Amino acid sequence: MQFDLILEFISQQWLLVLALTATLGMLFVHESRKAGPAVSPQQAINLVNSEEGIFLDIRDGKDYKSGHIVDAYHLPLGQLSSRLSELDKYREKPMIVVCKMGQSASAATKQLRANGFERAQKMTGGMMEWNALKLPVVSE
Repeated sequence: MQFDLILEFISQQWLLVLALTATLGMLFVHESRKAGPAVSPQQAINLVNSEEGIFLDIRDGKDYKSGHIVDAYHLPLGQLSSRLSELDKYREKPMIVVCKMGQSASAATKQLRANGFERAQKMTGGMMEWNALKLPVVSE
């Protein structure tokens, strides 16, 4: 019964449905391009290991201390703009931006790319996905 109503709506309002689908598609494309490419945790590991890149952890100190990727460089998102010079030696290297769930990393990656860190990429899923995959972490 519900499915029949949905089909009836789509058949009567096909132009509206088409416009909604196109808008959602454009929004998805815009959001995915906004912060540059994203990599999975496994792709991130491969990049860091093969090209001497770094993991840049932008979470707050409490989250970082509770568990972070081995050798991750900690630079909280709120301090990123004032401490960019600390990252200069990694300007040409792959830089994998890590946050809690992958959301904040988009803004940080966009900021890094705008400041010449062209190889900055966010890690999809952040530490939530890293932990779900049972990849190694270090606690302080």
